[in-house]
Amino acid sequence: MTIHTDDHQYADSESKHYNATRRYSSNNSMDADDGVHSNDRSTLIQVWKPKNYGAVKGQIPQHERLTYTWKEIDVFGEMPGDSKKESLCSRLCSCLSRQKKDFNPRKHLLKNVTGYAKSGELLAVMGSSGAGKTTLLNALAFRSPPGVKVSSTSIRALNGIPVNAEQLRARCAYVQQDDLFIAALTTKEHLIFQAMLRMGKDVPKSVKLNRVNEVLQELSLFKCADTIIGAPGRMKGLSGGERKRLAFASETLTDPHLLLCDEPTSGLDSFMAHSVLQVLKGMAMKGKTIILTIHQPSSELYCLFDKVLLMAEGRVAFLGSPYQAAEFFSQLGIPCPPNYNPADFYVQMLAIAPNKELECRDTIKKICDSFAVSTMARDVMEIATAEKHIDEFFLQPVNGASRTGYRSNWWTQFYYVLWRSWLTVLKDPMLVKVRLLQTAMVATLIGSIYFGQKLDQDGVMNINGSLFLFLTNMTFQNVFAVINVFSAELPVFLREKRSRLFRVDTYFLGKTIAEVPLFIAVPFVFTSITYPMIGLRSGVEHYITALFIVTLVANVATSFGYFISCASSSVSMALSVGPPVIIPFLIFGGFFLNSASVPAYFEYLSFLSWFRYANEALLINQWSNVQAGEIACTRLNVTCPSSGQIILETFNFKVENFSFDVICLCLLIALFRLGALFCLWLRSRSKE
Repeated sequence: MTIHTDDHQYADSESKHYNATRRYSSNNSMDADDGVHSNDRSTLIQVWKPKNYGAVKGQIPQHERLTYTWKEIDVFGEMPGDSKKESLCSRLCSCLSRQKKDFNPRKHLLKNVTGYAKSGELLAVMGSSGAGKTTLLNALAFRSPPGVKVSSTSIRALNGIPVNAEQLRARCAYVQQDDLFIAALTTKEHLIFQAMLRMGKDVPKSVKLNRVNEVLQELSLFKCADTIIGAPGRMKGLSGGERKRLAFASETLTDPHLLLCDEPTSGLDSFMAHSVLQVLKGMAMKGKTIILTIHQPSSELYCLFDKVLLMAEGRVAFLGSPYQAAEFFSQLGIPCPPNYNPADFYVQMLAIAPNKELECRDTIKKICDSFAVSTMARDVMEIATAEKHIDEFFLQPVNGASRTGYRSNWWTQFYYVLWRSWLTVLKDPMLVKVRLLQTAMVATLIGSIYFGQKLDQDGVMNINGSLFLFLTNMTFQNVFAVINVFSAELPVFLREKRSRLFRVDTYFLGKTIAEVPLFIAVPFVFTSITYPMIGLRSGVEHYITALFIVTLVANVATSFGYFISCASSSVSMALSVGPPVIIPFLIFGGFFLNSASVPAYFEYLSFLSWFRYANEALLINQWSNVQAGEIACTRLNVTCPSSGQIILETFNFKVENFSFDVICLCLLIALFRLGALFCLWLRSRSKE
């Protein structure tokens, strides 16, 4: 790589290059800018401009605009194997402790990155894969993932005032690359939920709803306001561009002055990508500060950028306007060819080509070193180090945020999480209609198999087996119904929790209480069908008691499913762990192993078996009032229990333990749910 010093030669080649670029763009765009023939060379790079970026009303006052600067950003990554050497006890203690664990840096991801983004400008961070674009954006948003550490000497400032994570979060919105939504909600329902929890608790509900309608109108989402969001490949819903605009809408409800976007055009076609960039350009024209990462934009998208930050190997290769970029690379002797997309050219020059690693790294080093000693780099450093003295009010929480960062109180969070969860339950046919139909079919099948049992020695065995089948069916049906509830929604929960939409306890309570009616209806349908078909103990009080016990078992199983779901990192892991853990509890139920024969070293584990308490309670309800002579012994030389008391003694069950069994079932519900809440809290804390 050579650097040309002949100014006349450079000016001549540059003029030819930009004139060719202008002719190319004029031939390919019907809306060419009329000002392209100006003598101002800085206008030549922006050869294509749409006539309207959307509504630009509501300009941000000059004194409220933000300039975001960062200085000496060094980011280190930790090897994945290092955390695995830690014992489970050590990792648990580190989660519970407020002290930060020791960090052993292994890889220098970002190296002394300095830059700025001004209000009213659209800054695009570009570079090849692995250049450090997303790492930089995460560092700027104070959202670096576990295993990544930002150096303590790094400075991030708003208008020259250094800020921390909480202070930045109050003024910044972060649109991440992956669009995570609750698929069953409509666009408007999602935005209502976001508005109620994002906007300040002092803002009236009517104002929040009006803001939702304004955002729907501004981002062209009004026509799909009542369309379900859906999930790609699973449930039809919004298109890719609509989902991306909905992600912007969620973050702009509070009208933040600083917006960070990670790959906003990924997965979109050229038209959708252009419409998304138009939305961002319109926000910038209102006075907002927009920073986005983009992998390889088209020439039309490139012309929309006000500033470009080129990254390579974790270093800054360039920061300035698109025109300055063309000038900088031309001075290095590697000008962008005529009729060539500048973004493609720059990314290719800063990429590591296969079988040319040494040569490419040497070129990248020369480009980065050349920019580091340029006048543009000195200007960037002056802006990044400029200090301004502003009232301390500037750093106070805004938008009604408390010291913890939550903008709504506990009750509001619980109410709207419950509202969203209830809508999800009602709109999911697999969760309601199919489960009730499945329960009715299984109950009818079991009732047909055990139909019309008589009180004889065969009937006693069959009734005992059918009652235990009540427990196994309620357990497995309800455990596997909820075992994916939290693990499937874990990415959405973690993102919303980090955005301080709700606390862990409000989310857990709202999510679980919304499903309580279903877990009362399922045991009611099952017991109401099987109880009379089998011919169990007659009497309304016996039926109600059996229904109450089966309902408790269903809710214990549900609580245990919640515990497995919260403790598992994925749905597949939860499905793999659930059945093996249930089997020991099943054995200690008293049907396969007599309760008096449980080994002493497993006695403590049997106390956690809901099969044990529920089986004893159901058998007490069935046999406690059966007197001697009511059971017909039809065959000689066969052991036949003459009364219900003998049946209970055979299982080592006692009538006086009935109340104790019911209390233990209730305690197990509370225990498993508290365990699930604790696991969910640990998981959310580990991601902070």
